[in-house]
Amino acid sequence: MPESADLLFRNVQLFDGSGADPVLGDLAVSQGRISAIGSQLTLHAHEVIDAAGLALMPGIIDSHTHFDAQITWDPSVRPSPALGVTTAVIGNCGFTIAPCKPADRDITMRNLTQVEGMSLEVLRQGIAWEFETFPQYLQMLKRKGSAVNVAAYVGHSSVRTWVMGAEATRRAATPDEIAQMAQIVREAMAAGAVGFASSTSPAHNGEGGQPMPSRLASDEEMMALIKAMGEQGRGVYMVTKGGQMPVPFLEEMSAQSGRPVMIAALLHNSTNPKAVFNDLQAITAANQRGRKLIGQVSCCPLTMDFTFLSPYPVEGLQSWKPALGIQGEALRHVLADPAFREGVRTELASTSTFRLFNNEWDKVHVVETFRPEHASLEQRSIADIAHEQGRNPLDVALDLALAEDLQTVFTAQLLNSDTEAVGRMLNHPHSLISLSDAGAHLTFFNDAGFGLHLLGHWARELGTMRMAEAVRQLTALPAEVLGIQQRGRLQVGWAADLMLFDPATVNRSAKKRVFDLPGGAPRLTTDALGVHGVWVNGQLVANGEGLMAKTPLAGELLTGFDA
Repeated sequence: MPESADLLFRNVQLFDGSGADPVLGDLAVSQGRISAIGSQLTLHAHEVIDAAGLALMPGIIDSHTHFDAQITWDPSVRPSPALGVTTAVIGNCGFTIAPCKPADRDITMRNLTQVEGMSLEVLRQGIAWEFETFPQYLQMLKRKGSAVNVAAYVGHSSVRTWVMGAEATRRAATPDEIAQMAQIVREAMAAGAVGFASSTSPAHNGEGGQPMPSRLASDEEMMALIKAMGEQGRGVYMVTKGGQMPVPFLEEMSAQSGRPVMIAALLHNSTNPKAVFNDLQAITAANQRGRKLIGQVSCCPLTMDFTFLSPYPVEGLQSWKPALGIQGEALRHVLADPAFREGVRTELASTSTFRLFNNEWDKVHVVETFRPEHASLEQRSIADIAHEQGRNPLDVALDLALAEDLQTVFTAQLLNSDTEAVGRMLNHPHSLISLSDAGAHLTFFNDAGFGLHLLGHWARELGTMRMAEAVRQLTALPAEVLGIQQRGRLQVGWAADLMLFDPATVNRSAKKRVFDLPGGAPRLTTDALGVHGVWVNGQLVANGEGLMAKTPLAGELLTGFDA
């Protein structure tokens, strides 16, 4: 046992991340590592925290973020550190900004504006383009530092654009182009990527409604790239899959590459309630055959603010295509067209495909209006207004938006609204609780506090799982799946990534809008409840008031992962 320590927690409930019940004890930190754990430790410490009544757990590992752009101008990656996150995995879905040639920067930003709900002006003002290749991007991240530890996927859409340019969103790749992409993936893995990320989801569209580049990839391209990723015996393939990408094909990708496949986004759809459980059943069967597949699920209802200038919930509809990529009077003309509206109504009436919005107008509310005569509609559902007016709800929503120059703010609860079903997903043996999307959709929603919501709402309030199991789901499990070394557990010698919290009050607050993006642009955020401190590699980055005024860039760039 060391004679002294930098930091000593006394009389604290220790949730070690294993899923075991907490024990009352002390924990010491020296030089960024956990140096001692025990009962009534006898050592001198520079700082002693009497944590009676509180609990200490490993910091949250957020395995599904989109901080790739934000981290270049905001190394504190707000708001995640204040919400207990000590490690963030970026590059999910393959929507990265590296590799990127200077000639492709504008289209990369424009695609992110569409697919990730980001402001083009914010991206133009904020992104520090001090790199071209993926290894150079990692070098920049290491040089600049960050408040949390960071692991990065190399992204399929960026790799495809590097090789194919504008053709990346138009056609399948040639064998030579696939070979070039595979070499980029190999180089990224050698530089320290955590894996390779992609998307085939029909909801993922870039500028003008064009599919994101990865959606044009053939099965042959997908297989070649995951095999290139796995050649060095490590790496995770992460994919947000569309309906045309069945789990058996993903199992074959795992079989041929020898690597785990992480499948997003498994969300419960009340109008097609069996679909997500069918996927989880197929994932289970694959694991029983020795393949490592895991489904990313969310503990949060997918609730999103939007306007009809950027209506992400419906942009994946085939019938909405005529409204994509246009602005001004042309957009207003399309939205007012009776034929366009009838096409949308017809598609929404069908239950044959998975989509974000499922015609549940009782779950769409008016948040903010911009003309005084419409103020009485705020906080009311579109279904209620339509019933009162004796009109179709799509017409009600679009007519209100058009009357306000498309500035009306709506909110929609889209998926994951069935408590019993979501509870089953969270407890599934082959699921990983994730999908915060932190860093993306900043004006639409904010689930960066997903971990606090799991601890407070699902574990304490509903009793869906034990608090100790909720801690494991947020810490040791993602570390194990991703191969992150010496993090995710309270263990002597491991990194002192820690969250001190009150089990009786821990949760996230209601969302709020702040104006602190480049140029003063707005974003949605949330505050921590019941969190007393967050340490990254032994350094305090947030306390009970939120991020430290001068947030230490205490995080490490993670580039070495277990096989």
